[in-house]
Amino acid sequence: MECKDTTGDTKDEAQLMESSFVSELEGTLLKDPNSFSYFMLVAFEASGLIRFTLLLLVWPLIFLLDMLGMGDVGLKLTIFVTLAGIRESEIESVARAVLPKFYMDDLNIEAWRVFSSYNRRVVVTKTPRVMVERFVKEHLRAEVVIGSELVVNRFGFATGFVRDEVASSPSFVGKEQLHHPFIGNWKNDKQFVLPGPVIFHDGRLVKRPTPFTALLILLWFPVGIILATIRILVGLMLPMSIIPYIAQLFGGRIIVKGKPPPPSLAASGTNTGVLFVCTHRTLMDPVVLATVLGRKIPAVTYSISRFSEILSPIPTVRLTRIRDVDAEMIKRELTKGDLVVCPEGTTCREPFLLRFSALFAELTDQIVPVAMNYRVGFFHATTARGWKALDPIFLFMNPRPVYEVTFLNQLPVDATCSAGKSPHDVANYVQRILAATLGFECTTFTRKDKYRVLAGNDGTVSCTPSLDRIKKVLNTFKPFMYTLH
Repeated sequence: MECKDTTGDTKDEAQLMESSFVSELEGTLLKDPNSFSYFMLVAFEASGLIRFTLLLLVWPLIFLLDMLGMGDVGLKLTIFVTLAGIRESEIESVARAVLPKFYMDDLNIEAWRVFSSYNRRVVVTKTPRVMVERFVKEHLRAEVVIGSELVVNRFGFATGFVRDEVASSPSFVGKEQLHHPFIGNWKNDKQFVLPGPVIFHDGRLVKRPTPFTALLILLWFPVGIILATIRILVGLMLPMSIIPYIAQLFGGRIIVKGKPPPPSLAASGTNTGVLFVCTHRTLMDPVVLATVLGRKIPAVTYSISRFSEILSPIPTVRLTRIRDVDAEMIKRELTKGDLVVCPEGTTCREPFLLRFSALFAELTDQIVPVAMNYRVGFFHATTARGWKALDPIFLFMNPRPVYEVTFLNQLPVDATCSAGKSPHDVANYVQRILAATLGFECTTFTRKDKYRVLAGNDGTVSCTPSLDRIKKVLNTFKPFMYTLH
């Protein structure tokens, strides 16, 4: 038997075993031996709610086949229902942007401790290789991934079939490796390193959709849409000062820590408004901040949809990403009063802060850092691959969304550029104190880094739908007409 390397090279099994540690992914490196929930993720993120529902309806049959010892048949059925008719590029996109986070959450750290101590690591998986390769190579640092290969037609659509069954019956891999005595007694911590963290991830679902969780999501979805509509309408119609109290009637909650500064006086002469520098968790950060302060403070934005601007209950100032132009625009707004800016330039879901742009530090010394964070149960309120206009809707679809707003003291003058500090030093200082407040970790990653990982672009989006986006939407509704070509 030969083991196929994804680079196209093949090696004899015996030679591979002599120099490598081979481990099965499901049930060994991952705690859960059942990969069904990961297929549910692909169905939802790559195709939509209809396929997600269809796969859940098929689950009782898949479960029955597994109980009857026909797991291979059940796996083939799962692969077909999940992937048939989906573009290979879309599957790869989900595998790159969505799945690694959920795989990492399910990682068996004791198995990883042993696996990581070997120089050459091989992973065998029951699922199609394309679904796991990104995670296994980049985060588990494996050199080889052995798994089944999807059959893709000449139009780039997956047929739902696989070429081989290498991953389903390797004679040298089994779950008994997890229970090998040396795993529980492993003491060689000097060689132990943590797996590569997942800093960026995409997708709308917060929890891994096991059959029970998936059922809850489907039952909640119509209720969530109605609830989100009511919440948005209430937010648009009522005065901002009473929204924090009304929000509790609809299941929402805003937690305020620290002392909000009073409204700045009308700017005149050399006086300017306060610049609120916030961490960026969702599109709603400036809106929530304005709600807490009880007044409509303009927010600096970049590359948000026109639909989001129309729905926004606060004024927005769209940046151009031309430094001199943006600097003048922000200075002009500060002469009118207070302003909100999120210098990360994009959202980050994990407990990390991206690099802060230093532009804000050059423009004023009246800086108030604000630590923003949020908690949701079902749906994420951010996206890099999907439609950003739906971000507020998905936030308000959660049963009990919670926002935390922590006001820090205004920066002393000696910590600003007025005291001779460089803009980068000021920006890094603000990033550090906000990270310390939230218990987050500072990084040097930027907006472009995030979008290159998640979407394969630099994060620049058009205000109008592109032809490629229209084609992508139409493709999601194509039947399986090209599947068997």
